[in-house]
Amino acid sequence: MASSKSSLALFALAMAMAVVANVSSQNTPQDYVNLHNRARAADGVGPVVWNNNVAKFAQDYAAERRADCRLVHSGGRFGENIYWGSSQRMTAANAVNSWVSEKQNYHRGSNTCDTGKVCGHYTQVVWRRSTRIGCARVICDRNRGVFIICSYDPPGNVRGRGPFLAK
Repeated sequence: MASSKSSLALFALAMAMAVVANVSSQNTPQDYVNLHNRARAADGVGPVVWNNNVAKFAQDYAAERRADCRLVHSGGRFGENIYWGSSQRMTAANAVNSWVSEKQNYHRGSNTCDTGKVCGHYTQVVWRRSTRIGCARVICDRNRGVFIICSYDPPGNVRGRGPFLAK
């Protein structure tokens, strides 16, 4: 019986470690870059690269939001997309896919969103002039979910311009 309980405890520990390892392996800098570049390529926009200075800004701001995880923009010098998910299992893919899903609300010809809809997260992801990104993910205090931020340099969503303008 004791051996059975020990085996069960070891199995539970192994499963917990596998979940944590799986979530962390889905939040690497390369994961964020690949997800962004997949969306950008679909719209004929060149790739982004990871930038450690931009990433440090994102990490510092995510650390500030850890206590409350409110979806409040930093007001910093970079463009940014922010995301909150209720589960600690939320990954880079959840955030970037959420932002890119706004594409259905965007009208390229008029550079507008559907009335009452949001599309600015999508346009920031594909903003041609934004070529450097840095992202961060923190688990919110008191198990209140996950806060994810991606910062963009130079910033996108410049009023009066569309995301696909040439350099």
